[in-house]
Amino acid sequence: MKKSKNTLGKVLLVLMIIFFYLPILYMIIFSFNEGKSLTNFSGFSLRWYEHMLESRDMMEALYTTFSIALIATFVSTVVGTITAIGLSKSKKIVRDTMAQVNNLPMMNPEIVTAIGFMLLFITFKVEKGYMTMLLAHIAFCIPYVILSVMPKVRSLDPNLADAALDLGATPMQTLIKVIVPQITPGIVSGALIAFTMSIDDFIISYFVTGSGVKNLSIIVYTMSKRINPSINAVSTLVVVIITVALVIINVVPMFMAKREKKEEIGKKKMVVPAIAGVCVLAVVCLVFGMKKEASQAPYAGQTLYVYMPGEYIGENVVPDFEELTGAKVVMENFDSNEQMYIKVANGESYDLLIPSDYMIQRLMEEKYLQKIDTSKLFNYEDLDDAVKGAAFDPNDEYSVSYFWGTVGIVYDKTVVDIKDLEEQGYGIFLNEKYKGNIYLYDSERDSFMMALKNLGYSMNTESEDELQDAYEWLVQCVETMEPEIVTDEIIDNMAQGRKALGLCYSGDATYIMYENENMGFYMPEEGTNLWFDSMVIPANAENPELAYEFIDFVSSYDYAYDNSSYVGYTSPNAEVAMELAGEGGDYEGINAYVPRIDFENDEVFVYNEDTRKIIANLWSKVKIAASNAN
Repeated sequence: MKKSKNTLGKVLLVLMIIFFYLPILYMIIFSFNEGKSLTNFSGFSLRWYEHMLESRDMMEALYTTFSIALIATFVSTVVGTITAIGLSKSKKIVRDTMAQVNNLPMMNPEIVTAIGFMLLFITFKVEKGYMTMLLAHIAFCIPYVILSVMPKVRSLDPNLADAALDLGATPMQTLIKVIVPQITPGIVSGALIAFTMSIDDFIISYFVTGSGVKNLSIIVYTMSKRINPSINAVSTLVVVIITVALVIINVVPMFMAKREKKEEIGKKKMVVPAIAGVCVLAVVCLVFGMKKEASQAPYAGQTLYVYMPGEYIGENVVPDFEELTGAKVVMENFDSNEQMYIKVANGESYDLLIPSDYMIQRLMEEKYLQKIDTSKLFNYEDLDDAVKGAAFDPNDEYSVSYFWGTVGIVYDKTVVDIKDLEEQGYGIFLNEKYKGNIYLYDSERDSFMMALKNLGYSMNTESEDELQDAYEWLVQCVETMEPEIVTDEIIDNMAQGRKALGLCYSGDATYIMYENENMGFYMPEEGTNLWFDSMVIPANAENPELAYEFIDFVSSYDYAYDNSSYVGYTSPNAEVAMELAGEGGDYEGINAYVPRIDFENDEVFVYNEDTRKIIANLWSKVKIAASNAN
């Protein structure tokens, strides 16, 4: 019986190890994948490591992550240790009160702590960036150090410090030579927890940072919004760095114990390898933190602050622009137009924004944008006439097109009958032939567009009755069709043919069709969303002239080509779009790359705050219905 229990225990241990380490092994293997897919290994290559090393954003994120972690660990360990020792000598009521205060940040939901820090910095008008992130990390690491050190302090003989003082030691000598050696295991444990918490943090860092400062968690989150295998490469590098540090911490004491048998050395064996590990990480930070000297170019020493969606720019655009102008580009990314609006409305200053059509309309109406002088843009005439004079900016006074496209249905041609699409349009999402085999896109605007169009309504309707009808259409879909509601994971999943069909942006469909010839893209006759993402200059921009340089640079043939070929969305540069879609082009024969224009049922979203709130509320109910159905 005992033997069977031991066997069961070993099996469970093995399964637990596999559960924890198999995903890491999977990530490491795919970091050497030749293709862009995160699920289909197409051959060995180091291209993503090369891309990682060439990416200034990734290198700066590594530097920021480890430098903040090291500094926050050191400061929080010192402060936490001294606090724990001080509390041990305090009155019971003080100790109990401080214990509760110390536990509060650890028990508090992290999002609440993050918002609290953000409001604190906003209230005192502290510019968010590296220092605010560092201060926040120190603050949330200190309670963990206190919690680790306090038990060791309590276990000390209360007469130990008095004895040392009676024997002639000064208070500082008593602290360093008597108390600290006794509580070293607790200090080391607290430091390791603080380091781990800092390296791992995303939510607090995300809310307290600014000025383009990102740690690894933030940049990985940003990169994960679209397919970027460099995520695997940079994550693998972090695993290697941490592994090396752990090996040093655990192996060095063994060698020291063999070589040195003196008691004093034995007491230091836990500290020396930790210092060695810190040194290794410090060297790594210094290597990653090395910056190239700025060139003597027209805008040398200046900085351009850009706020745009993540993973939405070609690989060479920013580095080549910086080399040409001598300026530094600080790129921040947003998840949604609404998130971008909040920052702009709160007065945060950027030189260039890249929002969507309906949000540009809102920013125009609320006077958050300045007019653009197109005479300063030498490449403006190269832009397609189809992207000019759009409904949200009919006179092209405030915006210059960056990407444009449509929304349609991406489908597996080996599974979906094209006749079903032609006859049913968006109604195919209610066809039980495809039950359990569809994706819905987690976008309230696009999902309601699909339902409204299938019902014969305008996607810009303000009628609450029509919106209610669309809501009921979507509820019927999630309750009867068992769809999977996703965001950008639809890209890789459909490229691998995991579902029969899904609602998809044209640029994402372009990539899917490029990767898998069995995939098609269909735009229903009921109409669709013809969308535009454009470059605009905020009214409070501090460097509008450099923003003009960037707009013109991105609009030029070479970099419009780099942008479009890398991201997959349609370029506003007419020559680039024609070449990429034409014979021999990257997207030859891929209809998703070429937007449908001048089709009477297609519309551009119009901003209406009241309608937006209604749709947002109804979409939340749709997702609840989907959860209940599953």
